[in-house]
Amino acid sequence: MTIESFKREIAAAVKAYDQYVICIHKTPDEFEASLTSLMAKAIAAYENRGEGLRHGIALDKQITIILSQGDEAKPLCGIYFNLHTPYQKNALPKTVKPFIEKSEKAEG
Repeated sequence: MTIESFKREIAAAVKAYDQYVICIHKTPDEFEASLTSLMAKAIAAYENRGEGLRHGIALDKQITIILSQGDEAKPLCGIYFNLHTPYQKNALPKTVKPFIEKSEKAEG
């Protein structure tokens, strides 16, 4: 199994990225290079997975690739765009402790 085995899936992801995804971290060329790198990692994870495991996964902040064992010799391939923003902030400052209900305190 090689990266070329998933050429069709990579081409579809690149087309979707170019048409629909606005990303300030990767140009379309950088995205395609990331796909190639992540696909190699997903293949390695899939081929070296433990007994009884069905998936090989590789990801970065923007992309997740999952190879899943199926009925065919070639695994199923899912390429997902991660919803991520570098501008998201934590809702609470680190100095604020989460509120715990009194009933939870009594049980714990």
